Amino acid sequence: MARDTHRVMPHKDGGWQVKRDGDERASHRAATKADAEKIGREISRNQETELQVHKRDGTIGGSDSHGNDPNPPSG
Repeated sequence: MARDTHRVMPHKDGGWQVKRDGDERASHRAATKADAEKIGREISRNQETELQVHKRDGTIGGSDSHGNDPNPPSG
């Protein structure tokens, strides 16, 4: 089953964006990665989605699951 994911990623016009997979447009834009990550984390928690934070080069730098994690940690 595919996970619902929000992404913090560079915006083509500069700055950073928060975008949900499948959406054409970003839901939020911010001047800094830190600001975009803060916004994205709050949205992801509220909507119980996966959050993936990308690096400037587009690769994934980290991720957090705020919903139904298919592989939760044991213990």
